[in-house]
Amino acid sequence: MENPHAYVDANIVGFVNLLECCRHGHIRHLVFASSSSVYGANTNMPFSVHHNVDHPVSLYAASKKANELMAHTYSHLFGLSCTGLRFFTVYGPWGRPDMALFLFTRAILEQHPINVFNHGKMQRDFTYIDDIIEGVVRVMHRLPEPNAEWSGDHPDPGTSYTGYKIYNIGNNNPVELMEFIEVIEQVLGRKAKKKFLDLQPGDVIATYADIDDLIKDVGFKPVTPIETGIRRFIEWFKAYYGYN
Repeated sequence: MENPHAYVDANIVGFVNLLECCRHGHIRHLVFASSSSVYGANTNMPFSVHHNVDHPVSLYAASKKANELMAHTYSHLFGLSCTGLRFFTVYGPWGRPDMALFLFTRAILEQHPINVFNHGKMQRDFTYIDDIIEGVVRVMHRLPEPNAEWSGDHPDPGTSYTGYKIYNIGNNNPVELMEFIEVIEQVLGRKAKKKFLDLQPGDVIATYADIDDLIKDVGFKPVTPIETGIRRFIEWFKAYYGYN
């Protein structure tokens, strides 16, 4: 919202640079991070890679969808095998400090209020970092195969006639924001001061990953419950930032 050009520079210009490096460096397989945000205005859940995703609600989401389209183009033109991974609300140690779990934990420890958007009426498919890593490693070793049943009359967005595939990596278990906050409170042993706000522009009400393709192709599904993941995060957070 504040600096759209930064997203274009990183996600569009930066990504085509990577594609060009793969092309001229004769890379066999590119595995890249997409995002659950590409589902945008979709409400048919769980979100499937075989659903159309042409209605993003943020420039970030549009840029990640563009990455998928660019990767497909290079797969078609230059035979570059490409696998895109749509990550669903990743959390855990060493994560981004602007994400909700960091912000909530720090604010509660310092007795500051937390911003609860859409009055807490949101759901997210929170996915612990260890599960994301396991999914990435498994997919790295599997080249995407052309889908022999793919048809231009009824194009499947998640596969292709070329070496291109999209997977969701999510916990397959949406959690309400208020429940997420309650688990943080329980682990910290403190109650949060909550400031309830309206939905932010560009945000979505819910995310929920269909991971059937991931299970079928690489035999893996995320398994870490938020109670375990949040506890691990808070243990790391306290040690790293020096909270007692």
